[in-house]
Amino acid sequence: MKRSNAIELGLTIPLQRHLHIKALPYSQEPNRRFCWDLHVILLRGRPSLLAVHCHTRYAFVLYDLSHPEWERLPNIFLDGLRLSLSAAGFPAEETKKLCGSELPLFARTHGRREVAFLNRAWGDVMAAELALDENSQSQPLLEQLVNAKLSRCAGIEGLDTAARRLTEMLSQI
Repeated sequence: MKRSNAIELGLTIPLQRHLHIKALPYSQEPNRRFCWDLHVILLRGRPSLLAVHCHTRYAFVLYDLSHPEWERLPNIFLDGLRLSLSAAGFPAEETKKLCGSELPLFARTHGRREVAFLNRAWGDVMAAELALDENSQSQPLLEQLVNAKLSRCAGIEGLDTAARRLTEMLSQI
């Protein structure tokens, strides 16, 4: 049974392979405001998590996750999301709206457009890699650079920053 406004984590095929997951269900969440697509990327040779919000293209990175952390991905995702939003200046009550009260569910990625914008966010992360702090798993400076860049996204028409789109979206929920 589908939970109301549950966070859904769409895992890319490379991330499914990395986690040794054979098959995932299709998305059940019609509201992309509660959907994220996740990808494993190499940053300075270390397996890292890239999470991209399907509606706004807000992105965050967790650098150099260990094997046990990958095994606890839903919890690690939520911790990373809270850290990212806090570092970006979002109030705790706004963060709670986006994090929900239950563990996220895994699903397939949320569509071609969403994955295309995830790939663009990945390119933005790689272009800003000089801002990577190898001494920290969370990457607030890198995220700030990526989320302040003018871009397009799957959920909202036009050119804007992911940070501004997320702020606007949170004011509506």
